[in-house]
Amino acid sequence: MAEIGWKDHLSGRGQLSQRFEPDYTHQILTEKIIGACYGVYAELGYGFLESVYENAVALILRRRGILTERQIPISVWFHDQQVGRFRADLLVERHVILELKAVRALEAAHEAQLLNVLRATSIEIGLLFNFGPRPQLKRMAFSNIRKNLRVHPRSSAAESRLPGEPS
Repeated sequence: MAEIGWKDHLSGRGQLSQRFEPDYTHQILTEKIIGACYGVYAELGYGFLESVYENAVALILRRRGILTERQIPISVWFHDQQVGRFRADLLVERHVILELKAVRALEAAHEAQLLNVLRATSIEIGLLFNFGPRPQLKRMAFSNIRKNLRVHPRSSAAESRLPGEPS
């Protein structure tokens, strides 16, 4: 049986092809991110810690001239109060959150984590990539219109300034 690469997933040969619509938000950018993830997987394979894959994917994306920020702090608001903070693995071009895993298989909890990251920010597109025994990819979209932003508008990592930028 032939191996299926990331482009096959986009072209319809892979099992994830139904998830990709012909004209989805940030399509070109997400294709580049997916290509970088599969490239890292092809070279490093399975078995490293998540941080190793995060460093490698960030390196590849930056070498390709794609703005990539690591470990982005995100605040969680509840009843107009900040109730917590967590970190997203990678923010790419301030448009796509990339959550990476290095587990045997993705679980519903991993998808829920990405959905919560999207919910807590104004970022609408998220990718979940697993560097497991077989690579796995999930793409999630959560439009800002559907997020039901209430009393406290959630600030987005995409709206924060980069280190070194003037205030």
